[in-house]
Amino acid sequence: MDTINAHIPWKPSLLPPDDELETRRVLKRLPAAHRALAELKGIGSTIPNQTILLNTLGLQEAKESSAIENIITTHDELFTAELKLAGWQSAAAKEVQNYAEALKTGFNLIQQTEMITANHILKIQSVLENNEAGYRRLPGTVLKNIHTGEVVFTPPQDYDEIVSAMSNLVAFINNELPCDADPLVKMAVIHFQFESIHPFYDGNGRTGRIVNILYLILNSLLQTPILYLSRYIIDHKSQYYQLLQDVREKQEWESWILFMLEGIEQTSLDTITLVLEIKKLMMEYKHRIRSGYKFYSQELINNLFRHPYTKIEFIQKDLEVSRITAAAYLNRLAEDGLLTKRRLGVGNFYVNEPLVKLFTR
Repeated sequence: MDTINAHIPWKPSLLPPDDELETRRVLKRLPAAHRALAELKGIGSTIPNQTILLNTLGLQEAKESSAIENIITTHDELFTAELKLAGWQSAAAKEVQNYAEALKTGFNLIQQTEMITANHILKIQSVLENNEAGYRRLPGTVLKNIHTGEVVFTPPQDYDEIVSAMSNLVAFINNELPCDADPLVKMAVIHFQFESIHPFYDGNGRTGRIVNILYLILNSLLQTPILYLSRYIIDHKSQYYQLLQDVREKQEWESWILFMLEGIEQTSLDTITLVLEIKKLMMEYKHRIRSGYKFYSQELINNLFRHPYTKIEFIQKDLEVSRITAAAYLNRLAEDGLLTKRRLGVGNFYVNEPLVKLFTR
């Protein structure tokens, strides 16, 4: 990455950009991204209980998005942490869970208000980092090459400048500023601007990726937050950071926007495949349990797919049955091979192994 003037704080230009955003190459690329996204929206809506996708795909995104920031967990650690068993949660898994909770918080906020405000962004970051630090007030924040320690980018350092830039960004997000660009192009601009302002001491990348998905929902391109670009960014991490820097230094918008459109299309297609596999597996479990067990219910199916690792207390709550009854249901399913029973400490939990395999391929 070019580090010319890397120590000089970047000065954010007000949105919308003066540069041409919808070049011929961008306009040719947009239809494919929109088609894939529309197909994902349609297929996602066929899952009867949307909290299944919000929870399972949300945890997957939390894992991948955190990995970009070198917060590494295994699926086993993450699903075990969701059981909330005392003493069985690593620090990294806790951070990943905070991300999943921040995503749900943001989704709930935009459902209530139909907009993304500065306070919403502050709240998302607060849940993510579990603190109330707010926007950066002290100078000294720089972005470094993790291998060499070399400074590669210095975001704005002045608090008032950060507040002003974020106010402008929020107005752009909510269509208060005139800009006739396609929503997917605008999302690429929003992501660039947020990551370059870098308004927080910690959690900027993860907060910015949550804002991405919320923006798509606000613009009716998705119903629930199920499109996550983190895996695509991980697979193209060096290119991602280089393209961000190219916009800062050379206003090279076209390559950045094309990169984001490719990410949206590829990620949509990958997620479509995953959602279809989840749906197929749900139907298999539904037919097997409905035909072979008197205790079949849709709430039971929902539980087994909302929680890849489930436990007696989850069944008690979701099915409104006693602890003894919940344990009997789970043990019967484990005996017949639909779940795998495992012991952790003094308790048991039950794993939907085929579902877990879909996420760990």
